[in-house]
Amino acid sequence: MNVLFAVSEVFPWVKTGGLADVACYLPMALNGLGIDVRIVAPAYRSLMVQIHDYRVCAETSLPEAGIRYRILQVTLPDSQVAVYLVDIPELYDRPGGPYTDPSGADWPDNALRFAQFCRVIAAMALNQAGLHWRPDLLQCNDWHTGLAPALLKAGGSRLPVVFTIHNLAYQGIFPYEIFRSLRLPAGFWSPDALEFYGNMSFIKGGLIYADRLITVSPRYAEEITTPEYGCGMDGLLSHRQGQLTGILNGVDYRYWDPRNDTHIWHHYWIDSLEKRKLNKLELQEELGLVRDPEAIILAHISRLTGQKGIDLILYGLADLLPDRDLQLVVLGTGESGYETALLTAASARPGQMSVCLYFDEGLAHRIQAGADMLLMPSRYEPCGLTQLYALRYGCIPVVCATGGLADTITDVDDQTQRDGTATGFQYLEPATSGLVTAVGRALAMRRNNAHAWQQLMISAMQKDFSWQNSAGGYSQLFSDLISASPSRSTGRLP
Repeated sequence: MNVLFAVSEVFPWVKTGGLADVACYLPMALNGLGIDVRIVAPAYRSLMVQIHDYRVCAETSLPEAGIRYRILQVTLPDSQVAVYLVDIPELYDRPGGPYTDPSGADWPDNALRFAQFCRVIAAMALNQAGLHWRPDLLQCNDWHTGLAPALLKAGGSRLPVVFTIHNLAYQGIFPYEIFRSLRLPAGFWSPDALEFYGNMSFIKGGLIYADRLITVSPRYAEEITTPEYGCGMDGLLSHRQGQLTGILNGVDYRYWDPRNDTHIWHHYWIDSLEKRKLNKLELQEELGLVRDPEAIILAHISRLTGQKGIDLILYGLADLLPDRDLQLVVLGTGESGYETALLTAASARPGQMSVCLYFDEGLAHRIQAGADMLLMPSRYEPCGLTQLYALRYGCIPVVCATGGLADTITDVDDQTQRDGTATGFQYLEPATSGLVTAVGRALAMRRNNAHAWQQLMISAMQKDFSWQNSAGGYSQLFSDLISASPSRSTGRLP
């Protein structure tokens, strides 16, 4: 199979969240199954400064859309996976992140930036971009690529298209004036197409026009068909429930394993857990915490947003850190109000609380190797990757039982302790009281039953959430879809 994998960010070059990890590791795993997966992403300035060896494999235009572009080809590090970079300097050669300017504000022309990206994706899918390579299937991811399925189907193509929903809350919503300026087919302005309560929605292009929909956990696939989690799309997703599948994300254990992790100070495994204390001491030294091997470190590694529940941690600080032997580490960036509140809280707790308002991949690994518990009080969580990483490192997750967190973390109770299946602590309602109670349960075990805690760590570390499992699900779905697809027409771009 030949698969074109369209995405707006890809690790290790551009990352704002778990989407970038998926865009790196899933194609690697699919490639390992013999599938010719080729990634396509925008050639952002922040990406290009990291790449010094690429070749120009196409230079062409889409006159009807006013685009002139180059396609640059590189190889994903540590793999055989080809990556195509869409080079449109006026749209992507600028400072800041993939979606925001250096101040953190959304680029005002994001609709144009990703509409043109989708037009190029569609041209590549139809083998009309000068690559002389035709995919058997197009895999799109999140709203930034949502117009590509709509453009393909409107142009008459029968190419199978799969659309993965990584986070339904981000929908690419823009006003009608923007829709007109993009020169899209007039028929797209309809509730049966891209129109969404008087605006246009990029993600609807994927939800309506793709042949199959995937979410990144089975639980989330069910949740988004309900008003509580459907973000206004629950009616549409209920209608398409027969084409909706949940496949868990995974972990590439070549990079996330305490036995060989190049980012951590001391390697360890289930037969050498005492070395975790050495990593704890190093982490405390690095982050300015009181050096104490018996201290219990709570960690939160995430975007600092309401979805991730950082406010629940802030509201509960007095109950989460009542004693000096409890410490808290926060790593991530996000909404300015939360960042300010965290810094204020940390200044009142010197040596007990460390706040790192940036993202550092190596530090994320070191926190997992040195902290005792990972707090994930998400109000909703399509899948989550951080808790999967935590399991392998013996950093016990404390999670709200939603989405992929419910699918991947088995709560500690009498039965799961007896049969050795427990891997963490769950609570049901996204509230500070639930989080504090669950942390209290974890602390009671950690302090009063060292043997049970060690067995919990061992059970967590031995769980297998490798990408090979996830890739098998994707591969089977791709194969079934291609086999069932009629011989496709060439199609055209509308």
